[in-house]
Amino acid sequence: MPNYQGVWDITTQFQYAAEWNLDNPNPSIALFAGGNGNLNVIEKIIMGTSGDATDFGDLTSGGEIPAACGSTTRGVWLGGERGSASNIIDFVTFASAGNASDFGDLSAATRLNAAHSSATRGVVGGGIVSSRTDTIDYITIASEGNASDFGNLLEAKNDQSSTSSATRGLFAGGGNGSVNLDVIEYITIGSTGNGSDFGNLLAGTTNYPAGASSNTRALFAGGNAGGSGRQNVIQYVTIASTGNASDFGDLTDDVSAVASNSNKTLAVFAGGFDGSDSGRGKHIDKVTIASTGNASDFGDLAAEKSNFSGCSNGHGGLA
Repeated sequence: MPNYQGVWDITTQFQYAAEWNLDNPNPSIALFAGGNGNLNVIEKIIMGTSGDATDFGDLTSGGEIPAACGSTTRGVWLGGERGSASNIIDFVTFASAGNASDFGDLSAATRLNAAHSSATRGVVGGGIVSSRTDTIDYITIASEGNASDFGNLLEAKNDQSSTSSATRGLFAGGGNGSVNLDVIEYITIGSTGNGSDFGNLLAGTTNYPAGASSNTRALFAGGNAGGSGRQNVIQYVTIASTGNASDFGDLTDDVSAVASNSNKTLAVFAGGFDGSDSGRGKHIDKVTIASTGNASDFGDLAAEKSNFSGCSNGHGGLA
């Protein structure tokens, strides 16, 4: 440790700041919302420390499998199944616990879709309208309003996963009605346009995986793999390149329809179908994104659930 006494020039200040081991005064807030049975509950965890989820508020209406994304200040849930496919977009302010407010509408009522974001823009794609869709919409997270057209996925699909860096968004897995898909595709979030081929997931046919990322590495965890059912596999790719996924480690259980969250260093995977008596879990796993290895325990959700989604102000601030 350096000597912090005396008057510092600007170079020394930056050096000492880098070496001074302080706890983060603003740990990341991660939220999970929706779930089986059209739940409207929003739960909160603090990413910097392990522990159980606590109540944050409620969505404007109950929803299964809404897509979610966020900035450093706002969390957003888009579409999902709220009795039927929904075009509702809800938002909350991370710093203030409370119920969600209306943001605007998607271009069409959509369920089984997936979303990711940069620090400013949210992107949501795929899902089912009256049939499977390849539509990609986007919003500006700081400004309420209806979604606008971004482009199209490589094909119409649902049950895919999504995550992003500060600039590039990935969609992975899903199904097209005939087969489960192992395709990973990417877009540039700050522009508009169609998806491009990135590579393939490890498990040849995967739907209902969960996606999480740092600014450099994307993880995809769990899901269904063809006839082999639920899986515990965690796989990863380097977001700035293209190529097939590699093995990262394992979740603590075989699980599908799990929700995920991440900040710059940590990814968490919560709930899902896990084969328990109720068929749903409330366990939260954690991994360090920059390393590889098996997941460890983070804590528990307030109740067992699956088919829900998460967003974090720590991920919204990846840039």
